[in-house]
Amino acid sequence: MRKNILVLKKSKCQQRICEILSVIFLFLVIACKKETDVKVLTFAHNLPTSHPVHKGVEAFKEHLESLSEGKMSIDIYANGNLGTEREVLELLQIGSVSMTKVSASAISNFVPEYLVLGIPYLFRDKEHFFNVLEGKIGEELLEKGTTSWLRGLCFYDAGSRSFYTKKKPVKEPKDLEGMKIRVMGDKISVSLVQSLGAAPTPMAFGELYTALQQGVVDGAENNAPSFVTSMHFEVCKYYCLDEHNYLPDVVVIGTKSLEKLTLQEKKWVFEAAKLSAQKQKIFWQEAEIQSVEILKKSGVEFFTPNKDLFRVKTEVLKTEFFKDEKRLKMIEEIEQLK
Repeated sequence: MRKNILVLKKSKCQQRICEILSVIFLFLVIACKKETDVKVLTFAHNLPTSHPVHKGVEAFKEHLESLSEGKMSIDIYANGNLGTEREVLELLQIGSVSMTKVSASAISNFVPEYLVLGIPYLFRDKEHFFNVLEGKIGEELLEKGTTSWLRGLCFYDAGSRSFYTKKKPVKEPKDLEGMKIRVMGDKISVSLVQSLGAAPTPMAFGELYTALQQGVVDGAENNAPSFVTSMHFEVCKYYCLDEHNYLPDVVVIGTKSLEKLTLQEKKWVFEAAKLSAQKQKIFWQEAEIQSVEILKKSGVEFFTPNKDLFRVKTEVLKTEFFKDEKRLKMIEEIEQLK
């Protein structure tokens, strides 16, 4: 009898253990199901995690998770881990990566309409810049890439590019005459410097510090945060705030990835992107303020020239690069917008 009781107790104990294990297994199944139910998009870019653009992408992720109540998320790959801007754009086109952030100049190789944004002195100031990008013209540009399998979601602030020099300050166009200025390799940047009387010198950004030190070039052009992070201010002590170019970054999603989303998921993605753009503006403004403080403390002299003197010299570039009527009309619309 006692033996039977022990067997019965053992049997009940085993049954209890099985019940507990079943519950644990059920929870694991539910947890795995929840995990697989989350639709995760990949976002790759070539900037460090400390950059204000990366902070904007993190805000994008947070907004998407919040709007979708956890049904969607983003895996972020920074520091160029998945390739250069061009390589990542190609990955978007085939659907291997969902989204990226690229300079408007980089995406113009795939969507030529973005070239318009590179026209020197096109934007009067930052207010005019955002009135264009966040209005009808900006939305039309974002839609243009669909035929190249690249749908723009929003624009991120990448500041304005200005000249910085080593030997002497630039206060008007004639001060640039005879100078060797490092530029990006695109045709508009080269023509801009030529039209101002300087000698454009395309070279890799990573080679520029040494080139400035050794006198291979006399100066370069970039935004304030890049002037600081590159440490070029150690060599160049003159910064001319001519703001010849407001070239934004574009947040892009591949149409192959977009097509896999439901209508509701698409709405969440577009809304989260737009919300992140507003936060990224703040991150960029903070970075600019900090950069200017660093530059001033390091002895860099700032000059704010009469932009009209520079604008007149570069006016010819509009007709040189944009003979197409539709693009000329876009330029006129941008210039007329208040």
